Amino acid sequence: MALTNYPKGLAKREEILESALKIVAERGYNRATIRELAEAAGLSKTGLLHHFGTKEELFAEILRRRDQADEAHIAQATAAGLDPKISDLPRLSSGVPGLVQLYTRFSAEASDPEHTAHEYFRSRYEQARERSLAVLERFRAEGRLPESVDPARAATSLVALLDGLQIQWLYDPSIDMGEEVAFFLSRLGLDAPAPTVG
Repeated sequence: MALTNYPKGLAKREEILESALKIVAERGYNRATIRELAEAAGLSKTGLLHHFGTKEELFAEILRRRDQADEAHIAQATAAGLDPKISDLPRLSSGVPGLVQLYTRFSAEASDPEHTAHEYFRSRYEQARERSLAVLERFRAEGRLPESVDPARAATSLVALLDGLQIQWLYDPSIDMGEEVAFFLSRLGLDAPAPTVG
């Protein structure tokens, strides 16, 4: 949590997040030190942590900002008359390898219930399953998802696939995550093109 709620403090916090997001996206989890993030924002390490409390809270906020950017991208595409697909989501991630690295490393560390970011990831996975379930239930209602497929279990599998693909992609960037998601959805009996997000 931010240690200040004053407008000036909130503005500085936003500035820190914007610069930190860019640095981590470019350099990754290992190479983006707190000192470097602080210097980019014109602060000392202590000054940086004043706005976030701990390094872990800062990284969790960076990931929240990434989520917001992805959601905004999908909303803009939808507003422009485009039809975002579930299989497009991994392609957004592949454009920011440093954030994929941060997410995969940090999500494993935060599995400890005592970790500062544990609640963020628990909530994020719950919401991801709910969003996936809503999409699959919509296709069930439209008669596009076979009765043999349990939407809730398929939603859990889809979220697991998305995370697992990111880890594999970090080892082998030749993996086309979007194509793998499209293949999974085709195995559920959904017709091409892949289902839409909204």
